[in-house]
Amino acid sequence: MQRRTFLRLSVLTPLALGAGWRIDSADAAAAAIGIRPDGKPHRFELSAQRFLLDGKPFQIMSGEMHPVRIPAEYWRQRIRMAKAMGLNTIAVYLMWNAMESEPGVFDLHGGNRDFAKFIRLCQEEGMWVYLRPGPYVCGEWDFGGLPAYLLRHPHIRVRDKDDADYMAAVRRYIATVAPVVKPLLAENGGPILMVQVENEYASFGHDLAYLETIRTLWQANGVHGPFSISDGLSQVREAKTYLPGAALGIDGDTDFAGAQAIAGELPVWMGEGYPGWITHWGDKDFARGDFAGTLAKLLAEGRSFNMYVVHGGTNFGFGAGANADNDYSNFQPVITSYDYGSPIDEHGAPTADYHTFRKLIAAHSAQPLPELPAVPPMASFATVTPQPHASLWDNLPAARQVQRPQPNELLFAQDHGMVLYRRAVKGGGELALDGVRDYATVSHGGRYVDYVSRVKHAGLHTDNKLRLPASQGDASLEILIDSFGHVNFGQAMADRKGLVGGAQLDGKPLEDWEAVSLPLDDTWLASLRPLGSKPARPGVFFKGVLSLAQTGDCYIDMADWAKGYLWINGHLLGRYWSIGPQQRLYCPAPWLRAGDNEVLVFDMHRTEAAAIRSAASLSG
Repeated sequence: MQRRTFLRLSVLTPLALGAGWRIDSADAAAAAIGIRPDGKPHRFELSAQRFLLDGKPFQIMSGEMHPVRIPAEYWRQRIRMAKAMGLNTIAVYLMWNAMESEPGVFDLHGGNRDFAKFIRLCQEEGMWVYLRPGPYVCGEWDFGGLPAYLLRHPHIRVRDKDDADYMAAVRRYIATVAPVVKPLLAENGGPILMVQVENEYASFGHDLAYLETIRTLWQANGVHGPFSISDGLSQVREAKTYLPGAALGIDGDTDFAGAQAIAGELPVWMGEGYPGWITHWGDKDFARGDFAGTLAKLLAEGRSFNMYVVHGGTNFGFGAGANADNDYSNFQPVITSYDYGSPIDEHGAPTADYHTFRKLIAAHSAQPLPELPAVPPMASFATVTPQPHASLWDNLPAARQVQRPQPNELLFAQDHGMVLYRRAVKGGGELALDGVRDYATVSHGGRYVDYVSRVKHAGLHTDNKLRLPASQGDASLEILIDSFGHVNFGQAMADRKGLVGGAQLDGKPLEDWEAVSLPLDDTWLASLRPLGSKPARPGVFFKGVLSLAQTGDCYIDMADWAKGYLWINGHLLGRYWSIGPQQRLYCPAPWLRAGDNEVLVFDMHRTEAAAIRSAASLSG
């Protein structure tokens, strides 16, 4: 099942919204604007089907954004954009795997990982915070925010209170994060009103005791709530996973009366309302939404809501996740951009929806809305044509001998990137590959033969069989496998990468391989030996110089390239792929400098140089 297969309504029926308790719209507007985080302790309560702030009814008008998807230099501008739209709260996912790269190795302060700094900026800008720390968040993020090192345990059961390895990691995560969260709670003078327990669990499991265990861990570490859950209403009803004592956030649904019947006297609100939607590689176009009617009704009825997302940002590096059916089929990786069709676009500019939403909110506001902040300036550059720089085949690390292929996580403790399997074979024949995760190129005798894609799309070769040409004597068979993000939603959570099945030649299993780990990390990239001659086969790094008269945000058009990765000045912008719909990658100004900027491209198919062009937007 695809992520968030809940109702996505653009117009709410009066019956659905009118049932149950609501705040009078005028009182809601006054309460929403009147109390702002000021560094003093405030009391946020769940009481009699309503939210109370310092004893007064309070309407949460939230927009979500994720610090890890936004350059830290732009955090304040994005927060101010949400405030100028009329919102009073910022919802924040914490991506656990962005903060703990290896077991016990945490970075809570580097770059855009410093979520406490982001939350303090929200407070400085007069915005409350709804914290969504997981441990699982989904968010179309790699592995739903869980650290991929968990997949190094062969029999791991994530999101399961009875799996000792998983729960040991969860306890370590919460024990590390909770002391940072505690002083930021409203009761301690911070802006955090409410903390979410896990995320959309009813779409995965039905063990209410798991959610209770997660809440108890937060409480034991000094974070006592208030708490909320967020999920699809039908899923909660079926799985019976409403967490007693928590607010009930319903995602993409407007049956507040039905939700109130589950929550009793606890508040019900729209935990996620969708102004946009997910875009996957191979989609016909970028997803868009229609939220104006929903927002108008929510405002008229005084309902609390969280707009998912008010600003999406970018899946820089290896951050993008993927969806798949529960049997691991129908694999759908998420594109690098997380623009999401949101009202504040990837670059931080207001869209037409932004102005529509702002007008609607202003009509219900007791005070004039703030002026819009300036949008970061754009820059353009002359067309660049990076030249072949290094061949992957000339820069292979030492190989490991393995009897049969295994997932990267189990074989190398490798979370992302590529892996190469090679062995000698006699003659040619039909090669069958079982469990390519997620994209493989095949070479035979030093020559490229074909590729296999796990992604099903018109024009792509998705059959796992291909024919090797005849050869005299032994020839080297090389299978280079590239990965997308780990599945982030549903039951297919053991989405290990590499060749997770095996290989057969004319029906006979192939064993005794050399396996080479290629995580595409900075150390290996820095050691690349340049080419001595024109590359003979695909698997080439290209290098060039992008010159800027002055810095500014850029969109970098990769439409002439095939499939691979793009780095600018050592920053991995993310993946590109010719099947689209994304052809342009966002590069923020803080990663650029006036003058020359190094461009590095790894393309899985090209051997000849291609142009890289400047663009002003994600599409157009």
